[in-house]
Amino acid sequence: MTDEFYYHSFLNRDRLIHIVDADLATCEALSVLFRLEGFQTTFSLDATHFIIGIERRRPDVVVLNLRLGEESGLSLLRRVKSQRMGTPVFILADTPQLEAAVTAMKLGASDVISKPIDTEHLLGVVRDALRRDVHLGAMQAGRRPVEVRGFAQLTPREREVLQLITNGQSNKEAGRELGISPRTIEVHRARVMEKLGARNTADLMRIVLTS
Repeated sequence: MTDEFYYHSFLNRDRLIHIVDADLATCEALSVLFRLEGFQTTFSLDATHFIIGIERRRPDVVVLNLRLGEESGLSLLRRVKSQRMGTPVFILADTPQLEAAVTAMKLGASDVISKPIDTEHLLGVVRDALRRDVHLGAMQAGRRPVEVRGFAQLTPREREVLQLITNGQSNKEAGRELGISPRTIEVHRARVMEKLGARNTADLMRIVLTS
């Protein structure tokens, strides 16, 4: 396994975790937890503050309560995922809610965690998410679009090619859809695999499907 797949904790100092929960005590406790791990943190008690905050600085991870008064956690999850920036979103549930949890996962949540929070589990799943540069988005027409965390890593064309090849399209089919030659698709594919640390197409699919 290459270094790309290991978690480097020293990078935490550059990573921002945005916590969104109407309960101040939860926000403060999670802020302390993540700061002890070296992360930067900020928190919002309502949807409006959160929306303003993410416009100022895109977080690396969002920890979001399902219940937030006027605007539900699910609608904020949709908003984050609509940006397709590959930001992992972890949903907090004040009580176990199976139906809402299933909906959240379909919308692209990385995990749903019920209170009382198992802090070791939360830290573990956040670390796992940050190991990966590729995440699956919300279900659309029976397919899961690919989100790449850190858009500077791939060019817009490379992201398009990644989307098409992970949806199972051949070089010829992808080239026809994008109006470029299969050979050019192959060049983009090679660059995507290099940037994501994939040895071959099967390895690339594994990276995507295990994210």
